[in-house]
Amino acid sequence: MPSKVRTCIAFKDQAEEAARFYVSVIPNSAFESAFRREPDGPAVLVSFTLAGTPYQALNMGRETSHNEAFSISVTTKDQRETDEIWEKLLEGGGAEIQCSWLKDRYGICWQIVPEALPRMFMDDDRAAAGRAFQAMLGMVKIDIAALEAAFRGDSA
Repeated sequence: MPSKVRTCIAFKDQAEEAARFYVSVIPNSAFESAFRREPDGPAVLVSFTLAGTPYQALNMGRETSHNEAFSISVTTKDQRETDEIWEKLLEGGGAEIQCSWLKDRYGICWQIVPEALPRMFMDDDRAAAGRAFQAMLGMVKIDIAALEAAFRGDSA
């Protein structure tokens, strides 16, 4: 059964290209369908899932603007997965932002968040959580080892 609710991302004319790129980057994702007005024409609306979360991408035929008010957050299990997804999303013209955020070549913002990050932030030891948070503020891509060192209070 199709999902009743989907986030729809608007593009000028790159909806299908972007959706296919995203499903190639995020594990356990799938391109579902493309609606075309003409059989050989460009897709107007595409449906896809990213790790089980449903999305649509719509070609508006005019320039659209994306900003940090909308982002896709991806939880990663370790530094290897964090690095891999981060690098793939930056391919072809993306830009690093700060504190686990980046913007891909289509202008969509992403947060690549190792599962260790919120675990440290929510720890009962508020001083340790604060050290981890302060360390994160100085990062672009998250460095789990550096966060853990800050959390423990290790001196650099």
